[in-house]
Amino acid sequence: MLLLILVVTSGTSLAISSQMESGTPRNLLTALGTGTLISAVVSFTQTLVTSKAAQRALLTPVIEESRKALKELSQEYRALDREFFPSHVFEPTARPDPVFNQLMMQDLERTRLYCFRGFAGRYAAGRVLLSQSECELRAVLADPRDDNAISGRARYLLRNEGADGDYDEIRERLKEQIKIGLAGLYSARGRCSRIDVTIVSDPPLDRLELFDDSVWMTLYSNTAGVLRPYPRTLRFTESSFLYAKERAEFLRISNSKAGYHFVLTPGTTNDDFLALFEKITGEALGTAGFRELEDKFHAFRREFSASAQLRS
Repeated sequence: MLLLILVVTSGTSLAISSQMESGTPRNLLTALGTGTLISAVVSFTQTLVTSKAAQRALLTPVIEESRKALKELSQEYRALDREFFPSHVFEPTARPDPVFNQLMMQDLERTRLYCFRGFAGRYAAGRVLLSQSECELRAVLADPRDDNAISGRARYLLRNEGADGDYDEIRERLKEQIKIGLAGLYSARGRCSRIDVTIVSDPPLDRLELFDDSVWMTLYSNTAGVLRPYPRTLRFTESSFLYAKERAEFLRISNSKAGYHFVLTPGTTNDDFLALFEKITGEALGTAGFRELEDKFHAFRREFSASAQLRS
């Protein structure tokens, strides 16, 4: 307002003086107009400088605090992502996904302890044989003599096969897979410092593969959407909440007194394994039957490594 008054006064004085004749009144009005104009310019400059200084003094700290708060919030969100969100998500597929399997093999190459909680253990044995590093393997498998241990996986496969699927046929096929998996674990014993196996009658439906720096969860319990032989799989890093939770749960199951425990080492003989096989399956297995199971496992391993594009 003051600046406006000065500008109006200066303009009016100079306009009137320009129409007057030379003399003292004209000189006075000219001096008044010039002085007020100079005062207006000085006031405007001072106001501009003062406002910029005030902006720097008041607004800049607010901007800096906002940036700091946003940075801290971003760091918190990233921490939550690492703790609760998977690092990788693999959607269901009809055949083994090469990217999925190659990334898992990289985790296996770096690990000292490989924990597998699944159904038959064929994939765990196959991965150990394909790996170039040595580790300790702990496996939790389904009890082939307990139909309840097999029913969950059988129902999943039955839904995948549709109306033409036969439950009894699927159940027998799954029992055969467990036997093949046992033969595979025996074949892989020389690649591990030791293999601890726990046979349980109520295995969790989802498959778990846990390494030193990651955990993989294959969701056979997820029946929403299109079903595929290879279900949706999530990978979480070591820093995640689920890694610690699943590791603790795996150790609880593998150390439970409810399961049947046995150990395979490089020194385990064929006779030792045949005796273990009979205890687990309730079936005596001769040398010819053992060779047949080994051949079936290696055929599975070769087919799996080829479809997953892994080194065989």
